[in-house]
Amino acid sequence: QDYIDPEKGVESVEDALAGASDIIAEMISDSADIRKELRAMMLKKSTLISQATKEDDSVYRLYYDFSQPVFKLQGHQILAINRGEKEEFLKVNIACNRADSLDVIQAATVKYGSSATDFVIAAGEDSYDRLMFPSMEREIRNHFTDMAGEGAIKNFAINLKPLIMQPPVKGKVTLGLDPAYRTGCKIAVVDGTGKVLDTTVIYPTPPHNKIEEAKAVLKKLIAKHGVCHIAIGNGTASRESENFVAELLCEIPQKVSYMVVNEAGASVYSASELGAAEFPAFDVSLRSAVSIARRLQDPMAELVKIDPKSIGVGQYQHDVPQKRLAETLDGVVEDCVNSVGVDVNTASPSLLSRVSGLNQTTAKNVVAYRDENGIFTSRKQLLKVPKLGPKAFEQCAGFIRVPESKQVLDNTAVHPESYEAAETLLTLCGYSLQDVKIEGLSQLTEKVKAIGEEKAAAACGIGVPTLRDLVKELIKPGRDPRDELPSPLLRTTAMEIKDLTAGMVLTGPVRNVIDFGAFVDIGVHQDGLVHISQICNRYIRHPSEVLSVGDIVNVVVLEVDEKKKRIGLSIKQVPPDA
Repeated sequence: QDYIDPEKGVESVEDALAGASDIIAEMISDSADIRKELRAMMLKKSTLISQATKEDDSVYRLYYDFSQPVFKLQGHQILAINRGEKEEFLKVNIACNRADSLDVIQAATVKYGSSATDFVIAAGEDSYDRLMFPSMEREIRNHFTDMAGEGAIKNFAINLKPLIMQPPVKGKVTLGLDPAYRTGCKIAVVDGTGKVLDTTVIYPTPPHNKIEEAKAVLKKLIAKHGVCHIAIGNGTASRESENFVAELLCEIPQKVSYMVVNEAGASVYSASELGAAEFPAFDVSLRSAVSIARRLQDPMAELVKIDPKSIGVGQYQHDVPQKRLAETLDGVVEDCVNSVGVDVNTASPSLLSRVSGLNQTTAKNVVAYRDENGIFTSRKQLLKVPKLGPKAFEQCAGFIRVPESKQVLDNTAVHPESYEAAETLLTLCGYSLQDVKIEGLSQLTEKVKAIGEEKAAAACGIGVPTLRDLVKELIKPGRDPRDELPSPLLRTTAMEIKDLTAGMVLTGPVRNVIDFGAFVDIGVHQDGLVHISQICNRYIRHPSEVLSVGDIVNVVVLEVDEKKKRIGLSIKQVPPDA
């Protein structure tokens, strides 16, 4: 009765009790200790349930009647379910034992034997149902979504590195073919340095089917320019284009091979300001053909021109925090470029901008200086480039290569700050810079060991780790880590999915590595899936533990669904003698 006050909207005892119940419910909901205990329990014991909202078939059918303890959920499942819910194919909720949750609340709030016990219990139930559970459900889902997002970003980064680090096919004249139907296949021939020699359009695919005419055009281009390799984009009409090329190669005397390359992002580049600036006179589609040819010649130099998110070697990359994804992928690209090094006299602004210490402005200034003053003949010349100061030079110098420099070390990964130490080491071991130039330091490691690493390091004024790096670089100056990786798999014949049978053993590159397996290109226009259970004979948590994008693997065909275009493969079941 004491709390009845019509002016405050409390007109009866029932109103006063309801208000008190609301206050208690909010106090319980605001309790950090109760929430902490409930959160821990829900993370261990709750279940995610998804159900179909419509009977239509969709890519989310697997989750139409799905339930899984939250702690067992895989990242790809969480992101797929979230997308299915967003597209209104799925209804999703978290189920948790209500009685257990209420026990937690009551243990913290109820004093049994009190006249208010039942009232407080009821307020606790209201707090859980109306306030706590809905917010905790959102919190739990956000927690696992964040974890799945981080996993997807990590997976994208893991896949991106080997794609960028694919070994280049250096110095070979290459024909790029951007497949299409109605608008025809765009052709670009580039020389060994990537310079465009010729462009044209052919129409071997439906609805035109001018196969013989197209063959005549390509035969002429191959003979005229001495084409060694053909790079075919894997987009629309790729299957028909590959069959056409394979048929053509059987009819010519020249030894020419082809490879279907991932053209993801090529159209983005060709329509970008960068593509227009590089080839202002070319049609957008012809720029794509040039990009496809160059992707075979030097994947890194071409892929740095494209937003990493457009390269398409992740899973659910559009469902994760875009800023975090961009930062991570940019870091991967920069690490790759720095590990290989950049020839300052041939590199594009796009490639130079990925070097530590440089940005888009200074990279453009480097190229402008090169165009105005001729090639760089030393690393020190970089200090003459506008806006490239001592600090930027200190950061970038070790990653810049100057093949034309008289200072041999300018074309290695040795930083200018370590030149004196390098020369001291060479003298100590009876060598000279000329020996570095001719790669005549095969005995350097043994000589350093004979002197003693600590003694040699002290004589050079450096630490032992730096000494080891110096020795490694001087033995193989300017080494390209990509040369140690498997060469791209070039083909001369084509297959169809209908040609596959269970038990066939094939070889192909890994195209993508995801949470539940890896996709392998076996040359039939449809990548086959090696499920995680078919990768090796031991337990692995993630396929990336043993496989990377670009790995060349032997696989055996397990099953083929031609109608759904699904191919099941196994690595662990490949016969030992295959």
